[in-house]
Amino acid sequence: MDILKVGDQEKGACEKCAAFVTVTYQLRDVPFSDGCGLVKQVLVGVCEQCDQVCVLPQQSTPVVKRALEKQRKPVESRVPAHMVDILNLASVEVGCGTEFIPYIVKYYLHALASRKMSAKRLPGYLTTDLAKGKAEKRISLKGQHVVEEVSELKALTQIESTSDLIRGVILKINDDIVQNKRLKPLNELRGIAAAVG
Repeated sequence: MDILKVGDQEKGACEKCAAFVTVTYQLRDVPFSDGCGLVKQVLVGVCEQCDQVCVLPQQSTPVVKRALEKQRKPVESRVPAHMVDILNLASVEVGCGTEFIPYIVKYYLHALASRKMSAKRLPGYLTTDLAKGKAEKRISLKGQHVVEEVSELKALTQIESTSDLIRGVILKINDDIVQNKRLKPLNELRGIAAAVG
């Protein structure tokens, strides 16, 4: 692999110009394509005609990967063992194994934080008997938007603790999926299961 330096030039394809152009390597702050975050001061090839980034050299991929991993830091929570049993039962109800549990929780976090589902009852779930118990099991959720959705949901519900918030979400899953078998979330989760399975 050739190691490129700031100021090096070569020919490259520019999507914006729809042509092969001269590309000059520079350090730039580059946003992720989904608009959620950016990589600071990474070596990229910049089109000499339109000044757009058009090449990411191989030597820059570890920096981009590290920035993505930081962005996707996990949300860690400890819950009572029976709550993991609830998630196992919900996963079976969807037609999946235990590997689908994180998808169920992330689906609910997204739906609640984006107000596609009402979060009004989450604080109430925390006053029920099922909310009690020694937190012996760990739940770890990774995803591009998990941290911000947890923050949004904390603001919506006034639940300050991440573990309490996750308990409330699990109890909503219990209410919707395990106990009442509500069709809308069940069908959407089955669709997700079909797509990722």
